[in-house]
Amino acid sequence: MPVDTIADAPQSSLSGVARVLVHAGKLSVKTAEDLVRGAKEQRRSFISAVIGAGAVNPADLAHTLSTALAMPLLDLAAIDPQRLPRNVIDAKLAAQYQVIVLGKRGNRLFIAGADPTDQEAVERIKFATQLTPEWVIVEHDKLLRLVEAATISAGESLESLVAGDFEFDVTEEETGSTETQDVSTDVEDAPVVRFLQKMLIDAINARASDLHFEPYESIYRVRFRVDGELREITQPPIAIKDKLASRIKVISRLDIAEKRVPQDGRMKLKFGNKAIDFRVSSLPTLFGEKIVIRILDPSSAKLGIEALGYEKIEKDRLMLAIKRPYGMVLVTGPTGSGKTVSLYTCLNILNQPGVNIATVEDPAEINLPGINQVNVNDKAGMNFAVALKAFLRQDPDIIMVGEIRDLETADIAIKAAQTGHMVMSTLHTNDAPTTLTRLMNMGVQPFNIASSVILITAQRLARRLCENCKAPADYPKEALVKAGFTQADFEGTWKLYRAVGCSSCSNGYRGRVGLYQVMPITEEIQRIILTQGNAMDIAQQAHREGVRDLRQSGLIKVRAGMTTLEEVISVTNE
Repeated sequence: MPVDTIADAPQSSLSGVARVLVHAGKLSVKTAEDLVRGAKEQRRSFISAVIGAGAVNPADLAHTLSTALAMPLLDLAAIDPQRLPRNVIDAKLAAQYQVIVLGKRGNRLFIAGADPTDQEAVERIKFATQLTPEWVIVEHDKLLRLVEAATISAGESLESLVAGDFEFDVTEEETGSTETQDVSTDVEDAPVVRFLQKMLIDAINARASDLHFEPYESIYRVRFRVDGELREITQPPIAIKDKLASRIKVISRLDIAEKRVPQDGRMKLKFGNKAIDFRVSSLPTLFGEKIVIRILDPSSAKLGIEALGYEKIEKDRLMLAIKRPYGMVLVTGPTGSGKTVSLYTCLNILNQPGVNIATVEDPAEINLPGINQVNVNDKAGMNFAVALKAFLRQDPDIIMVGEIRDLETADIAIKAAQTGHMVMSTLHTNDAPTTLTRLMNMGVQPFNIASSVILITAQRLARRLCENCKAPADYPKEALVKAGFTQADFEGTWKLYRAVGCSSCSNGYRGRVGLYQVMPITEEIQRIILTQGNAMDIAQQAHREGVRDLRQSGLIKVRAGMTTLEEVISVTNE
């Protein structure tokens, strides 16, 4: 029976499942009212009260709701619990509203539950996952067994973690000393300890790059950034916000008494034989300290140049540049576009026993054995310029500067490149041509730019399509031409794909792939720089020399079925 017809029924004091059962003749109005009252007094769900009283059996109740609300009915006996998706919603949230996740497709999340009229559950799940829940009705007794099994499984997993499967290794930045802290000794704050450990493990398993612990006036939420997108994971009790912030600050060697200014620290998680570094940042907000934890995976620097997504011509240009004895290579792009990973990958290639490599960063994100890494410390007077001057007295072959922010740093870096050193650095610009004009705007003389910079790479990260669920897509030819495809691109056989979504991905995407504009500084471009040409002049010359812009690089990935047209347009729409 349609919901609006049920709403017109005369039992105005009843709502939801109670009204459906009365209208279907399964309960009298008085019995339904007594059960509603009893459920409120006992603080249990109405469905639990109905089944507990024996008024309606679980199978009949599920069938009645399915028929009345025109919703699908599923027999949970036919479901393999091991194949259900995990970590989509928090186990506590699932237990609170007695639901399980069956799967997802696109932006739809299929939820199995016994009470499809529970709007609070729908809204909480929608807010937590940023997906649209679609209800599938199941029998209450079978659902409870599955929810209980999932809760016990999660609890056992958490207990095994607390029992010592991993530990935190806390590094003191100033002294370089390392202290291992036993995180299982906090008896008073054990729930907070277990919650933090679970969030870190869940983030690693979800391939997250950042964890956000965010306090607000009436809620406290945790979000993960997965493949560049933030998604809410859970809303723990707001009462734990201060204890959780203190816990994180203790193990990352921050001052727990200082809550008025931002702080930065590091910690390490030893998980079995694997060690994972975390960078911690605290920020005072109106309602408490927001904590952001960046997951730093050392293996990302050792993926190899092929894994980053460079096309052959782009890879060859980059390899040719970094293997030159001197000069400057710049990597540009916005925050979070993968610049650091690209630089570390190049350094890892060049890291040989006969090469002296020094880096200065703010801070050093990934530890690379064999490379001398220095952290910026503004309070102590150690900035990029000071570190660069010191490097030049250390007989370096290759210097990496985390970022060129000012004229002094730019001047020293350029002089180092001109005096027989390979210098690598980053800048925040939209594309390769504008990088050269940015240096001129800083005050660097055109002659110095033309004689030192040998290659500029601009990059973005686009979400990679999930290979398990991607599906062919049809687009009008006009839309493809508008996006940047040329007539020559339509030749040959290739397909465009769209994101679908399955249990092994996030809204149809899994991982990311790089889009690159690799621009060597040729004699013609040097001539434009020396005559103080603008970025448009440089871009036109680069195009004549066969340099692809970011959009063209993205369209190649679309043709290869790696990502979607919508994703490329989104990340390259300057």
